[in-house]
Amino acid sequence: MTVYSGPVFEMAANQFGVIADYLAIPADERDRLLLPKRAVVVSCPIHRDDGSTAVFEGYRVQHHLTLGPTKGGTRFAASVDLGEVAALAIWMSWKCALVGLPYGGAKGGIGVDPSSLSAHELESLSRRYMQEMIPFVGPHIDVMAPDMGTNEQVMAWFMDTYSMYQGRTVTEIVTGKPVSAGGTLGRREATGRGVAHLAKRVMTERSIGLNNATAVIQGFGNVGSIAAAELQAMGVTIVAVSDHTCALYRPAGLDVADLMRHVAKHGSLLGYSDELKCDPVGMLTLPCDVLVPAATERVIDANIAGKLQCKILAEGANGPTTPDADLVLEKRQDEIFLIPDILCNAGGVVVSYFEWVQDLQQLFWEEEEVTRREYQILNRAFDQMAARVKRDKVFNRTAAMAIGVERVRAGKATRGLFP
Repeated sequence: MTVYSGPVFEMAANQFGVIADYLAIPADERDRLLLPKRAVVVSCPIHRDDGSTAVFEGYRVQHHLTLGPTKGGTRFAASVDLGEVAALAIWMSWKCALVGLPYGGAKGGIGVDPSSLSAHELESLSRRYMQEMIPFVGPHIDVMAPDMGTNEQVMAWFMDTYSMYQGRTVTEIVTGKPVSAGGTLGRREATGRGVAHLAKRVMTERSIGLNNATAVIQGFGNVGSIAAAELQAMGVTIVAVSDHTCALYRPAGLDVADLMRHVAKHGSLLGYSDELKCDPVGMLTLPCDVLVPAATERVIDANIAGKLQCKILAEGANGPTTPDADLVLEKRQDEIFLIPDILCNAGGVVVSYFEWVQDLQQLFWEEEEVTRREYQILNRAFDQMAARVKRDKVFNRTAAMAIGVERVRAGKATRGLFP
C-alpha cells in the first residue's frame, strides 16, 4: 500500500519495474529505491483581490537524499496532485544520477491555474508556499527550481521569502532565478538548448543534413520555444508548433522568433493565425526528422507511437511517452531514435547545478562557460547510454534509466541502512 496514486505515478512505478527486472534487483530492495523518502502536503491560504480567502493545496516530494540534497522544480497547474509530484521526483532522481550530479530528486507544486491569479495573488501564493516549506527545505536539504506555471520571478519570491526568515540573503535556496537576484547566465535557455544539442548530435550521427531537416514542437513554453529557436538557428525548418490553446502547421516553415514575440505579448499561440491551425493530436504524427514533445506527461500512447513518422523523438517534457508506447517504440528503434526524457531535458538541472555552485562560491561564470560545460555533461551521459545500448542490446530508455538507478542503488548500498 502507498499514499501515491494516479496514472503518472503508476507510469513511473511501471518504468522502474522494467529496470529493476533488467538489473535483477531483489524484491526486498525495490521499495527502498522507488518510494520517496518524504512527502509534504500543505494548505496555502491567501487573500484574493476581492477580499475573500482562498486555500490551495501545495505539495513537495523528496525522493532520496543519499547522494546530496534533493533538487527539482515547482509547478503551478490545476492538474497537480501528490502522485504526479512523486513521479516527477522519482524521474528527477534517475536524471540527476545519469548525468552525475550530487543530488537526489524532488518535485513540488500547487494545484492552481496560474492564469486565474492576478499578479498580486500569484506573489502571495508563491510566498505562502515557500513559507510553509521552510521547515523542510534548505541549500543542503532541498533546492527548488521553476517548472510548468512558474518562472524566474516566482523563484525570486521564493528566495526572498526564505531569506527574510533566515535574516540574510540565501541565493542558493533556489535556482532558475533572475541574474539580478543571483541567477546564472544561460539557465532560462538551458533545457531547450540541451534538447536541440542532443537532437543535432543524433542528426549528425545519422547523416541527416541540418539544412534539409524538419522539426515539430509540441509545447511552446520555455523548453519548446527555446528548442525551436535553437534548431532553427542550426538550419532546421520548424514546420509545426503547439501549446495548450492551438496548433499551427506550415510545411514551408514557421518564423519562430515571430511566434515567440506573439506569445510574449498575448500569453499563448492563440490568435497568431487561423489559416495555419491544425489538429494538435494529428500534429504529433506529421512527417518530420525531429519530434519534440515538450508539454506534459503521457501525450504519446501506443496508438500514436505506431503512427509516428519522425526519425528522432527528443523528449523535452517529463514522461511524455507511456509504457505501452515504449513497447511500440522499442520495436521501431531502427526507424526512430529515442532521446529519453531523463537525458534529453537534463540540461535544465545541469545548469541549475551550476547556478547552485556559483551561488555557494559567490563566483559567477560567463554564459559561454555555462553552455560549454552543459554540453560536455550531456555528451558524456549520451556516450554512456549509447555504450550500454550497444553492450546489452537494450532500448535507449532502459539503458539511460538503468545507469541512473544503478548509481542511486550503489550509493544506498555503500552508506547502508540506518538501524
